[in-house]
Order: sequence, then C-alpha cells, then structure tokens
Amino acid sequence: MGGSHAAAFFDLDKTILATSSALAFTKPFYKGGLIRRSDVIRSAYAQFVFLASGADHDQMEAMRQYMSQLVTGWDVAKVREIVAETLDEIIDPVVYEEAIALIESHQAAGRDVIIISSSGTEVVEPIGARLGVDLAVGTQLAVEDGCYTGEILFYAYADGKAQAMRDLAVERGYDLTASFAYTDSITDLPMLEVVGYPTAVNPDSALREIAETRDWPIQDFAKPVAMKSRISNKQAAAAAGASAALGAVALGATWYARHRRTG
Repeated sequence: MGGSHAAAFFDLDKTILATSSALAFTKPFYKGGLIRRSDVIRSAYAQFVFLASGADHDQMEAMRQYMSQLVTGWDVAKVREIVAETLDEIIDPVVYEEAIALIESHQAAGRDVIIISSSGTEVVEPIGARLGVDLAVGTQLAVEDGCYTGEILFYAYADGKAQAMRDLAVERGYDLTASFAYTDSITDLPMLEVVGYPTAVNPDSALREIAETRDWPIQDFAKPVAMKSRISNKQAAAAAGASAALGAVALGATWYARHRRTG
C-alpha cells in the first residue's frame, strides 16, 4: 500500500453505507413537501430491489431518468436544509464500521480519501464532510434561479466515475497506479480498473465473479455503526470546509463543459 501521491476512492452505497444514500432521504423529502406519496412507494420499492440485488445498467439508467424528472423545480436550498436536518437520523446508523476503519487507515498512511457516488452532490457532500474525507464527488444537477432544471450535468456512474478519477489525478497529482478503489457494483467496474489496487466490497454476483477471476481482494462489510461513535466533531468540521471548497459542483461543471465542447 504505497505511493506518496496515492488516493483511495470509495463508492458510497453498500460500500460505506448499508443503504442507498439517495433513496434513504425519501421520507424527509416527502415530509418537506418535495415529493408525493406515490414517489415514496416507488422509492421504497427501488430501495428494496437495490438492497436485495444491487442495480444493473438498465436500472441505473432508469434511476437517472426518474431522478431528472423527480427533482425538476425543487428548491436547492430546501434540499440542503432537509439533508442537514435529517443526516444524523437517516445516515448515522448505517455506516459500516469496517469502512470507517479502512478510511482511517488510508488517512493514517497519508493518502487522500475521496467518495464518488451516483447520488446528488447535495446528499454526497454532507456525508463526505461528516466522514472526514478529503473530497466528495456526486452527480451534479443543473440549477437555475435556485431550482433544479432537471438537466443532469454530470452523472457519477460507470465510465463517468472513472473519468472523474482521471481528471482528479491530473488536477491533484495522484498516481492512479498506486491508488485504491472500493465498490460493490459491476456497474463500477471502470472505477476499479483505473487504479492499481481495486477491491470489491459486498460485491454483487457479477462483480464477485470478476474479482475472483482477476484475484482482486474481496471484503464483506457487515457491521453498521453510528458515525458519531467513531468520528470526532473536530475531524468532520475540518473536512467540511475542504469538501465545500473542492466539491463535486466544480468538478462536474468542468468535466461536463469539456465534454460538451469536444462532443
């Protein structure tokens, strides 16, 4: 586990959290008047499918379309407020103890720790700050007059995750051959292939098969623990400023603008 300029990249759902970070906020969003009861039922079903079997490519694309339609017109400030007010209640109890220990070991070794998740930045960044990581990258939604337009500027999924990692390597001087990546889903295979030290965490059957074939490490996390019992307020507060200053909004806009010009 070497490299002074190495980084450790973590998926969020079912890798650090024992749930889907986006779907977990369904009830608070409903109480806050952002979604309807039918959306709660649909999201509950999606959560069940996700926890039972993971999400394949078609399901992730369907989720992208659903998210785009669902959030159109939402007030961004209201979303941030709801997430901030309910973070402890929703996310605090479902963080894997093994993931926290792994994050701490990478930090102790001097590596930057980066979360990269398909959930929206307004969910991913507060979680990343609470966990004390160096950077949190999520899906970026277009905003106009303080509200989501429904356009997805950057979808942190599949090849998008790998491209974001390569961009960060250039911007921050990471040696990807000496870096680490952790995820549970076959859809994140590009994320694992871009680093020198990939690990499958709680892998779905397809990813487990590939990991076994390629002799990649496999870790099964099974001990959710409250974040507050493992992470000091001082550590989280110190990371919060970095996440806010260097978060996914800047990365997503840069990545999207570059590809729009060339494509």
